[in-house]
Amino acid sequence: MYSLKTPLLTAILSAGLIAGTAVHAEEQLLIGSTSTSSSQYGYFVAVGQIINQHVDDVRTSVVETGATVDNLRRILRNQIDMGLVTTNVGYHAYAGEGEFEGRPVDNRLLWVYSQAPQNVVMREDSGVTSMAELDGVRLNPGITGSATEATTIAVMETLGLTPEYVRGSTTDVVAGVKDNRMAGYVKSGVGEKLDGSSMDIATFTPIQVLSLSDEQADTLNAQMPDISVVNIPEGAAEGMPAYTTWSFGLAMHASPELDEETAYQIVKAVMENPDPQVSALANLAEVDIAELTLSSGTVPFHPGAARYFEEQGYDIPDRLMPSE
Repeated sequence: MYSLKTPLLTAILSAGLIAGTAVHAEEQLLIGSTSTSSSQYGYFVAVGQIINQHVDDVRTSVVETGATVDNLRRILRNQIDMGLVTTNVGYHAYAGEGEFEGRPVDNRLLWVYSQAPQNVVMREDSGVTSMAELDGVRLNPGITGSATEATTIAVMETLGLTPEYVRGSTTDVVAGVKDNRMAGYVKSGVGEKLDGSSMDIATFTPIQVLSLSDEQADTLNAQMPDISVVNIPEGAAEGMPAYTTWSFGLAMHASPELDEETAYQIVKAVMENPDPQVSALANLAEVDIAELTLSSGTVPFHPGAARYFEEQGYDIPDRLMPSE
């Protein structure tokens, strides 16, 4: 028997199913990373897998980008939800300093996972044996839009050096160094080791890493407090002697618009699942990410991240306390 209740009941049930589906729909998040040829890219893939496996109703995708500066611009434009940001450039963006003067980018800390020594990798036959000899030398300062590029340019200006900068992707630059179209490039290391692209060059092209002089190191310590001067022991690559260079932290920063509970669950999942991260970056086996975050973070925590660290009994420094 036909009844007016039948279509009404159908409509109610359909609405309920739709509502139920909406409640359980996965939140789609985008993670900005770096060039796929970088050793760091694999870390963000691993983080994405951790989130997808351990955070309910969240699905992440990793996006290849130009790294830090590009990621900050994408966070500002709501094109990504979180991504690779270095501690020094992240602070400049948050404070509206340097290249972000008058155009601050509100970005919030989730965690810091590694230090990133910046290696000035040169062909051994380039004729350049010290930083002081870089004037007029064809040098890639880092991939376009990366913290490596921005920091290299600032370091060279601080030291009064004027290389001839050559731009390009990591793939282009590696090929350019191999073909002797440029003398070298600046590339983040993986802990105290050279990264995969540098080792690729070294397979058939002998390389060296330039070291800061004591005077240059003192200058950077005095005039660039947003970076650290570090001593890398011998063995960054086979036969590589010890050297001194500059460094900053590598971190995951997020948009302030990221939901607090989602941020909490993401940080919790990452902190409690270190093995995939170590598989992606072997040097992380010796890193206490929580302690590194508290000591090296430069912008306020996202409220969800702060809640996780507080629940674990950590004292959050004033500089990292969430702000409105």
